[in-house]
Amino acid sequence: MNWFAKFEKKFSKYAIKNLMFYIIVLYAIGFVMNTFFNGLYDAYFSLDFAMIFKGQVWRLVTFIVQPPSNSIIFVVFVLYFYYLIGSVLEKIWGAFRFNVYFFTGVILNILASLIIYLVFGLSFKLSTNYINLALFMAFAMEQPDMEVLLFFIIPIKIKWMAILDAVIFGITIVFGYLVPFLPRNVWYSLYAAGFLAPSAIMCYANATAALVSMLNFIIFFFLYKKGPAKSSTQRNFDKAMRTAKKAQQNARKETASPDNREQQSQAQHAKRGVPKHRCAVCGRTELDDENLTFRFCSKCAGNYEYCSDHLYTHIHVTGDKQ
Repeated sequence: MNWFAKFEKKFSKYAIKNLMFYIIVLYAIGFVMNTFFNGLYDAYFSLDFAMIFKGQVWRLVTFIVQPPSNSIIFVVFVLYFYYLIGSVLEKIWGAFRFNVYFFTGVILNILASLIIYLVFGLSFKLSTNYINLALFMAFAMEQPDMEVLLFFIIPIKIKWMAILDAVIFGITIVFGYLVPFLPRNVWYSLYAAGFLAPSAIMCYANATAALVSMLNFIIFFFLYKKGPAKSSTQRNFDKAMRTAKKAQQNARKETASPDNREQQSQAQHAKRGVPKHRCAVCGRTELDDENLTFRFCSKCAGNYEYCSDHLYTHIHVTGDKQ
């Protein structure tokens, strides 16, 4: 996909920096609208092609304001979670690629709604649900081992939640199109579980919406991953992650507090043949290179000393168990 690299080089200057912040602001506006003006979103802002073909073309844009949650209790946590996802993806990919990924999801969402309207005659008001799920799936592939608290109690890795989403997508798509061939009891069971709709035409519509929306994820992660080399932003982020991982591995081996730094340093120096300094990232000592200089980091929790190459490039160790 060298064409994408050329496309990025030419148009990257037009990318919206910190895009997810503006999206979260729109979600917040949508939440206020749904809370205090119930029914206003569906009446004038939703993705309704029956009304779009009557001239209400602004719905092609305004449907984005629908928030991922309408719960007063959970909306702050949900908005923060999606802001975190978007911010991390932008740091890993760079602003341009994140912009393309997000807006491609928006376009595919519109396309899915249009197909459903033209093929099945349904004004299927697609929300931002599939757009947000595509972001989540992308985040899970980039940061699979990150842990979140399910129900604010159970720690679970992002990758397992993504696998569950993938299973739901698969059931919705495959069984949605195969619903005429399913035994009635199987259909009813899947409907009761929330995977299928009560009518065949709604099952087709749901399957089409899921399939078209997931094309965004499929295109970017099964084609682009094999494409051009990583950008400088991606390389810098990967380097920072490797540095952090090394520092955390060394953190498990070192348990001394900052108050014991000088005592341990003197004790090591007193031992013949034992180096006085050691970098917490690369492990080099003054015995490896007499020109190396070493400094303690005041922001790291613990007895961590770094060589001149890693003093300003390492990620600070907080002391929290990983």
